[in-house]
Amino acid sequence: MFKRVLIANRGEIAVRIIRACEELDIETVAIFSEADENALHVQLADHAVCVGSADATDSYLNKDSILRAALETGADAIHPGYGFLSEDADFAEQVTAHGITWIGPMPETIRLVGDKDVARASMQPSGIPMAKGSEPLKNNKEAIKMAKEVGYPVILKPVSGGGGKGMYVAHNEDDLKNILDALVDLKKTNYYFEHYIERSRHIEVQIVADNYGEVIHLGERECSIQRRNQKLLEESPSIALTHEMRKQVGTLAVKAAKSVHYSNVGTVEFLLDLKDNQFYFMEINPRIQVEHGVTEEVTGIDIVRTQIRIAAGEPLDITQADVHFQGHAIECRINAEDPDNNFMPSPGQITFLHEPSGPRVRFDSGVTAGLSIEPYYDSMIAKLIVHGRTRGDAIKIMQRALKEFRIDGVKTTISLHQKILNDSYFRTGNIDTQFIKKRIATYEAQKENGKNYLA
Repeated sequence: MFKRVLIANRGEIAVRIIRACEELDIETVAIFSEADENALHVQLADHAVCVGSADATDSYLNKDSILRAALETGADAIHPGYGFLSEDADFAEQVTAHGITWIGPMPETIRLVGDKDVARASMQPSGIPMAKGSEPLKNNKEAIKMAKEVGYPVILKPVSGGGGKGMYVAHNEDDLKNILDALVDLKKTNYYFEHYIERSRHIEVQIVADNYGEVIHLGERECSIQRRNQKLLEESPSIALTHEMRKQVGTLAVKAAKSVHYSNVGTVEFLLDLKDNQFYFMEINPRIQVEHGVTEEVTGIDIVRTQIRIAAGEPLDITQADVHFQGHAIECRINAEDPDNNFMPSPGQITFLHEPSGPRVRFDSGVTAGLSIEPYYDSMIAKLIVHGRTRGDAIKIMQRALKEFRIDGVKTTISLHQKILNDSYFRTGNIDTQFIKKRIATYEAQKENGKNYLA
C-alpha cells in the first residue's frame, strides 16, 4: 500500500480522498492555489504545498508544479479526483515516467476513451449498440451532407472533452446552418454527429476493474435531471429499469470496459431511448464521478478506497455475485449559483453554515463557515446524499435535509432542488433528459440567436 498520496485537486473531492486515505493509513499531501490557502482540504491533509496563483492554469492545471510538489514531498502516488487533470493522458504519462503511481486508468486508456470517435470505433466490434453517427467533420459542406445521412434531428458533439459542454441540436438543415455559422467553427474544434434521441433517460453504470482483467459493475445511476447537459440530481437505482434491463445494461458496461482493457474505476454512460427501451452507448468517463456517492450508499462499497487499492496492485476482493443493492439513494449537487438569475456564479464569504444531518443523510463538502467561495473554480460547493428504504422514503429524507440546510453569504441552488423534489412528475419517476425544460421552464437554457440549439 502507498505511504503518501498527493491529491491533485481541491474542494469536496479532495476532502473525500483524504478521508479514504486516512482509513487506509496513508499520509496525504494537499495542493492549493494562493486563493485556497485556508481551504478545508488544506487544513485536513497531513502536508500541503502551494502550487501557484489563484488562476487554475497556474495552479491546479500546472502539471510541472504539481509533479514537483509530489517529488519534493515524497508522494508515491497521485490521485487526480475529477475535473482539472483527471482525464489528461499526457499528465498521467508524466507521473508514471517519474516512478509515481497514477490512481486511475492507464494513460493509453484515457487517451482512447477521451477521443469519442476512436472510442465508438473500439466498441463496435463488441456489438455494443450506439446511435447512428458520423466521422469527425472537416467542413460545413460535409457536415450538411453527413447530417442527412445520419438523419435529423442530430446532435453535434465535440470529439474531445466532456461534461456535456459544447453540444448543439439541429432539427433540420436550417438549424444546422445557423449553428455552423454562429456557434461552431469546425476548423478550430473537431465535432461529429449522432442521431439525437429526443425522449431519453441518461443511465450510467459504475464499473470497477483491477489490473488483472477482472471487471465488475456496481449498478446504474439515473442522471436524467440536467440543465444544459450539466447533471443536477442523480439517483440509484433507476426506477425506469426492470430487472432484465438492469442486467442487460450492466453486461453492456462490463463488455465496453473490457473492449478497451479498462482498469481502475470508471463510468460507462448510455442513453435509454424511451420509444423502444433500447440502450445506446455514449461514452466512458475514465475517473471517479461526482455522483459516486449514491452508488456507495446502495452497495456499501467504498469506491475511492477501491480505486486506491487497485492502483496499489491489489486484485478485486469481490465478484459480481457479491454486489448487492439495498434501498434507494439520491444526490443533489449544491452550487454557489443564483438559479433565479440565469445561474450566475455567487462567490463570497460563507457567513453561516448549518450542515444537514440526521439518519441516512450524508454531506460531502469542501467548505466551512468563514471560508470564501472563490470565483476562479467550479461553483459546486457540496453534495447532499440521502439513502432511504424506497425511492419515496429517499425523497422525503432529501426534502427534510434540504430544508435543514442553511447557508448565508452566497446564493445556492437549494431552492431549485426543492422545486424538483416537489414536482409530481419527478415524484412518480416520469422524467427524461428534458425534464427541466418541460417542467421547470423558468430554468430553461437561454436562447441563442433567437432559438435554443443547446442540447
